[in-house]
Amino acid sequence: MNKDQVTGAAKQAKGAVKDGVGGAVGSDKMQAEGKMDKAEGKIQKGIGDTREDARDALKR
Repeated sequence: MNKDQVTGAAKQAKGAVKDGVGGAVGSDKMQAEGKMDKAEGKIQKGIGDTREDARDALKR
């Protein structure tokens, strides 16, 4: 695992919590922020996955 994978997964988790809390308390703004954090985390984790795949391919 690399830094981008870990950070991306953490952002996704944080976003899921914000999204859930926002829905529970009726805050559209918090819910939207949560969805945005989840999307950013997914992208960052994808970048990390790509880097990891490239590193593994170079080792072969």
